[in-house]
Amino acid sequence: MRDAAQFFKVLADEARLKMLWLLFNHRELCVCDIVEALEITQSKASRHLITLRHAGLVTDRKDGLWSYYALRTIQDELARPHLKVLRATLATRSDAAALLARLHQWLEAKNRGGQCAKDSACAAATKQRPTERAKKTRRVGSPR
Repeated sequence: MRDAAQFFKVLADEARLKMLWLLFNHRELCVCDIVEALEITQSKASRHLITLRHAGLVTDRKDGLWSYYALRTIQDELARPHLKVLRATLATRSDAAALLARLHQWLEAKNRGGQCAKDSACAAATKQRPTERAKKTRRVGSPR
């Protein structure tokens, strides 16, 4: 029972569901691709991807400084049918389609040749956006 509870706990996060959706539709993605599509920080994306990896749902590989993630082939009798239903359900949602569109726009703009280059737009995506820097520098109790 503990394994089942852990599996559903992993799925009970919107960011992780979005990441799974992107990986359902792409064989492999760089962390920077996920960062850009979800409009989150690299550290937040990495934390969620590690959770998915520990749950056995994704695999990762390193290529220089970059980490790439892909779905694992799921053998678990509980996980496999639930992931199939999740994929089919997400495919009917307009917000899932919009997320894929945002990723495709990013991939086209990035014009990646198979890996993330140090000086490419991919590298820029992993840097903090100005609004994220402002959020981090705000003090508790300071005016917004």
